[in-house]
Amino acid sequence: MSSAIRQIPLDTATRHHAHNFHQIVIGLEGQAEFEIEGLGGAISAFSGCIVPANHVHYYAGTGQNRQLILDLPSEAHCLIGIHHELSRLFDAPRFFALDEPLKRYLDFLLLELDVAGGSEPQQERLAATLLGCLNDRLPDAPAPPRGRRLDLARLDRFIERHLASPLSVADLAREACLSEAHFRLCFREQAGVTPWQYVRTRRLEAARYLLTGSALPLSEVAARTGFASQSALSHACREAFGQPPSRLRHPGRLNGQRPPSLR
Repeated sequence: MSSAIRQIPLDTATRHHAHNFHQIVIGLEGQAEFEIEGLGGAISAFSGCIVPANHVHYYAGTGQNRQLILDLPSEAHCLIGIHHELSRLFDAPRFFALDEPLKRYLDFLLLELDVAGGSEPQQERLAATLLGCLNDRLPDAPAPPRGRRLDLARLDRFIERHLASPLSVADLAREACLSEAHFRLCFREQAGVTPWQYVRTRRLEAARYLLTGSALPLSEVAARTGFASQSALSHACREAFGQPPSRLRHPGRLNGQRPPSLR
């Protein structure tokens, strides 16, 4: 996959997904809301956000809006070779605002895309310049404290107690007595997944437990396991298990397994 630069409006309904390429979103018109694994913020004209690969993010446009989106696979020319240091931009999600020189470069980039027709080599060159300028302006993502190990058993108990409630990375970071940025990096290094992915897995485990061992309505299963709605639970089950919740149901015992706290 090559880099791609596109201009699109974002749906005003809240959506979420993750993808295996990095992304930069810059507002051109109107506003949009983003939450990238617990880090939330708004972008408008001349401000944007960095979405690292495999980070689940929620997003929604507000009214009439238009965004410039750069899709950047890890093997993109603007992130390898002489540009390899630019990949550090994607160590963590961030929000940013363009200064005056970058605002002028953005105007140039848009005009150049119109003139050049968005050819792949030109898009790579334009993306590399933008990334280089952002890299010079944004501080490095903070490194996790050395030697600090997270108490995952304690975090598991905290997640179990709050499984039915909205849980953000900030909530988990407070429980671990770390800043959000340090917690995110420590967790991913120790657990091998992001905090959001970890919590989502726990929700799915609890939902499957209830689906296979109880006759609770799907809406109740969704509420007890922290899914926003029955449709959100159905979508998550199809994505994780390859089948809808109704197919996971069957009578029988719970095999003696202890589920997460569902109170």
